[in-house]
Amino acid sequence: MVVLANPALVEIPLVRPQKHGAFFSAIPVVDLSKPFSAEALVKACEDVGFVKVINHNVPMDVVQRLEAEAVKFFEMPQVFKETSGPADPFGYGNKRIGPNGDVGQVEYLLFGITSKPLSYTSMSFLEEPSSCLFGLSLFDLIRTRRLVAKHCFLLWLFICGPYRSPALSEYLLAVKKLASDVLELIAEGLKIEPRDVLNGLVTDEQSDGLFRLNHYPRCPLLERLDRSWTGFGEHTDPQIISVLRSNNTTGLQISLKNGSWVSVPPDQESFFIVVGDCLQVLTNGRFKSVRHRVLANGSKSRVSMIYFFGPPPAEKIAPLSQLMGEGEQSKYKEFTWGEYKKAAYKSRLGDNRLGQFEK
Repeated sequence: MVVLANPALVEIPLVRPQKHGAFFSAIPVVDLSKPFSAEALVKACEDVGFVKVINHNVPMDVVQRLEAEAVKFFEMPQVFKETSGPADPFGYGNKRIGPNGDVGQVEYLLFGITSKPLSYTSMSFLEEPSSCLFGLSLFDLIRTRRLVAKHCFLLWLFICGPYRSPALSEYLLAVKKLASDVLELIAEGLKIEPRDVLNGLVTDEQSDGLFRLNHYPRCPLLERLDRSWTGFGEHTDPQIISVLRSNNTTGLQISLKNGSWVSVPPDQESFFIVVGDCLQVLTNGRFKSVRHRVLANGSKSRVSMIYFFGPPPAEKIAPLSQLMGEGEQSKYKEFTWGEYKKAAYKSRLGDNRLGQFEK
């Protein structure tokens, strides 16, 4: 019998994992350097709503530097990380995902992203270098000695140091270019004009983006159990698309059309494109926003980076007329991204957010 002594862990659901090595082998893979990649992207978005892209032109040294900075941050003592939280909605969060009761075995940093000029939210408590003392008492400073200086300096460099983390800025720029290219290829594959009808929604000056760094820590206890923690519960992404990358650790699962859950083989060299709710509406349901989740099995820590690409808040979201067949009716009521975002933030992770907007 195993007793979970930490109350913070008891409330996180346990899930029976699939057998070790039971990965889904049919994840669509699209080589962006090849002819017909546009058609392949469209097919993947129709069939699964999820696709791995290779030859993406995002420099791996930029990816690796950002991952290294993220690992340094998440390895800091909890007392320092929590000075940038709780997330409301931006900042550091630990186990609690949003304001509506969802929990998971995850800690994270969430940034709001503006498009032009590209910038991201800093943690307000770190606006001044002197705040690196984090309001600790003299006793705390003496007790932690060199540890304080080391970790404060790392955190200050990562979030709002003199260069505001070049790795983060370079990563955001590179992944934004990838998302723009993918959406342009999707428009080409759908044979709609102009070619920037989709990528223009995420490159507009008012485009509404989010960037999330997730860390699913090791839990040695789970290595002795035939269970996994719920790391991040099942959900769809509300935006147009999300671009995801993780280290070489398992945990990500997607739900197929038949409702079964399958594990995605990890690949730290590639990116995964996730169809969001807004893209489902823009295609009148031709593309499906895929339900996905992360299970934390405790054997190895997982670090993931997700850039969520949303349109401007005032943008009206409705099926594109070029994709509507003769006599075809819209399956959805028109809404603005701001209206949908507000509704999404009032919901639980697993809710069918689009339900209230269906005709």
